[in-house]
Parts: sequence; C-alpha cells; structure tokens
Amino acid sequence: MKGILQRVTMVVLLCMVVASTADAQRRARRRSVATTSGPRYGPHLGYNFDTEDLLIGAQVSWPISPQIDLYPSFDYYFGPGTLWALNFDLKFRPPTRSGAWYVGGGLNLLGGSGGSDTNLNLLTGLEGRRGRTRPFAEARFILGSGSTFQIAGGFSWR
Repeated sequence: MKGILQRVTMVVLLCMVVASTADAQRRARRRSVATTSGPRYGPHLGYNFDTEDLLIGAQVSWPISPQIDLYPSFDYYFGPGTLWALNFDLKFRPPTRSGAWYVGGGLNLLGGSGGSDTNLNLLTGLEGRRGRTRPFAEARFILGSGSTFQIAGGFSWR
C-alpha cells in the first residue's frame, strides 16, 4: 500500500515538472477551445449509489496539454462512519466539436475508520469550456474490492 502511494506521488510530481502547455505551438482555432495554462479548482457535490451516501469534495484540473489534464480530487462521504477518497486521475478530451466531453481514469485511495483501500477509477463527464466559471457533471466507477458508482457535479474556476 505504502509503495503504491509513493509511486503515484512520484508519477504526479514527474508529470507536473515535465509538462508544459507550449502556448506558442498551438494553432489559433485550438486556442479558443483549449484550456489556458494554470489550474482550475472548485467544489463538487455528488451521490454514491452503492453506499447511498451524499458526498462533498474539491478538485483541481491542471492542463498538461490542450486535451489532457491532471485531475486530482478529494471526496468526503456523509454516511455512517468516516469515509473519504483521494483520486489521482487524468482527463482526456477526445476531439469533438465543442470539447465539452471528457473521459479519464486513475487511482482511488479510499480511507476511513476501517482502514484504506486502493482502487481504479474510470470516469466520464461534460464540462463547460468557456469563461472563468466552468460547470461540470461526471460519472465515476470505482473498481476494486467493493466497486461503486457515483455521480457528481460542480464548478471550476481559474
């Protein structure tokens, strides 16, 4: 468990150090749709269907390229006991007309009063692509021992 967390931390740090947005190399058309450099952050609310818990959380979306973002997030579940999750994901925007749809995946660290567990995340969602405030809605499958499904929606700001 500790070894996996150290590896994930090293990969995240490496991606942050190596990644650049390469603004000078983007075409003008892509610039209007693509993200500008710098992170977007904000809150979200959601519901986990398997544990039947409401959740509240926060996320950061850090562009690595015009189509890929580093996407760490935190969820706190309102249910019996203390349950929380740290997610270390990558978001990919397939080439679409609006660029609003994204898919992604990564690691989920689920913790609480009963210990912790490492799982796999698969996610998909829609995100507004214009302006400083960007609403989003997403569905997330957490695959591992005791797989779950949850939806969340919120806002990100620059």
